[in-house]
This record gives sequence, C-alpha cells and structure tokens, in this order.
Amino acid sequence: MDAIDTMTSERFRHALSRLGAAVNVITTAGPAGRHGMTASAVCSVTDSPPTVLVCMNRRSGSHQRFRDNGTLCVNVLAGHHQALSTRFATPAEAAARFDYDHWTELVTGAPVLADASAALDCRISQVSDVGTHSVFFCEVVGVSLAAQAGGLVWFDRAYHALGTG
Repeated sequence: MDAIDTMTSERFRHALSRLGAAVNVITTAGPAGRHGMTASAVCSVTDSPPTVLVCMNRRSGSHQRFRDNGTLCVNVLAGHHQALSTRFATPAEAAARFDYDHWTELVTGAPVLADASAALDCRISQVSDVGTHSVFFCEVVGVSLAAQAGGLVWFDRAYHALGTG
C-alpha cells in the first residue's frame, strides 16, 4: 500500500475518488428561480423525521439559489442518465439544463425528474457551514419511485451503471 503521511487537497480528492457515490441531480424552484446541479455528496441522516443531507460548495453559482428558495429535490439518477448528469454539471449548459427531459413537481415545487430512479422532495430545515461547503439538512416531504430500480454511481472518476434502470 502506498502510504504518505503528508495530507494535501489533491491527495485527499484522489483518495475520495475511490469512495463510490450515487449520482444525483439536485433541483430547486422558488423566489430565486429554477436551478439544478449534479451532486454526489448526498446521504441519509434519519428516518424520523425523514431527513437527508446535501453538501454544496458555497462558491458555486447554485448555492445561494438553493439557500434562498429553501427547497430542493434529490433526483437519484439511473444508468441511462449519464448525459443528463453531465449537462447539470457543466456551467455552459446552465440555461438549457431543463430543456431535454420531462419534469414534474411533488410538494415543494422543486423540479422532479419524471423518470428518476427515486426523487426526494425536501424543505431545507438547517444549514451548517464547514470549510468551503454548506451542509443542507433537508426534511423529505414527498417521494417518487420509478417502477424499476436503477442507479448511476461515480467511482474512480467514471460513471458506472447499477441495476436495470
């Protein structure tokens, strides 16, 4: 094993590229407008009340919109959503991100990808700042599930499809 006792941001990011993570498109709508971004820093916190967390860089153009709207939807992507994920991760595509897929709404009005493997519609209940990022704690108020499960994972800087979706 290659052991190095010097911690750098680059070394840390390289190590975390080995931590597989679900790929999600996080969306919002409200007074600050409709917006979305690709994120893998999402996880469950508790089921009572149903809560997830989403980590977001405070320097991103998305951050303030999510904070101002106070809502978000975690759209869990399936294997066939690679192009969608890339579009929502590319700043040059920001104006056209919602143009190519079918979007609906649940409770909060945040855009829900109609064929997402799962969608978690949330109200942001708390925000904590840590280093360069904010951690959004989000109470889940609505859920949508696809008929067939499927997943899209980011591992070792590449997409990997899981399941049948």
